[in-house]
Amino acid sequence: MGGVVADTHAVLWYLLEPDQLTSRASEALDGALATGDGIWISSISLIEVTYLVEKGKLPRSVIERLDRAAADEAEGLKVAAVDLDIAQELRQVPRDIVPDMPDRIIAATAAHLGMPLVTRDRRIQRAGVRTVW
Repeated sequence: MGGVVADTHAVLWYLLEPDQLTSRASEALDGALATGDGIWISSISLIEVTYLVEKGKLPRSVIERLDRAAADEAEGLKVAAVDLDIAQELRQVPRDIVPDMPDRIIAATAAHLGMPLVTRDRRIQRAGVRTVW
C-alpha cells in the first residue's frame, strides 16, 4: 500500500492499544512500515495530544510515548508540519461535514500527501478523503 497518514486516535492505538484497531487499519499501518514509507502524522496530532494531557484526559505517558516514536527513525513514524500547502488543501475538506479543525487538518494532510488516512472518524470518511478503517 505504501505510506499512510494516521489520525490521532489511530496512531495512539497503534502504539499503545493495538487491539482497538480493525484488522484493515492494522494491516495498513504495518504495511506502511514494511515498505519503508512510514506512518505519517500531522503535527496537529502532537498538539492535540499535548492539549488532552494538559486537560487530564490522557496520562502524561501517552505524549511521552508519542514523542519517543516521533523522535526515533527506527519506529517509522514521520511528522508532517502544517504548512501553506496543507492550509490550502484544508479548503477542500468541507467544514459542514468535518467541523473540528484538527480533524480537517489531519484530513488535509493525508490528501496533500496523496496517502490514505487511517481513521475511524465517520465524518472524515464521508468527506471524500481516502480512508482505511
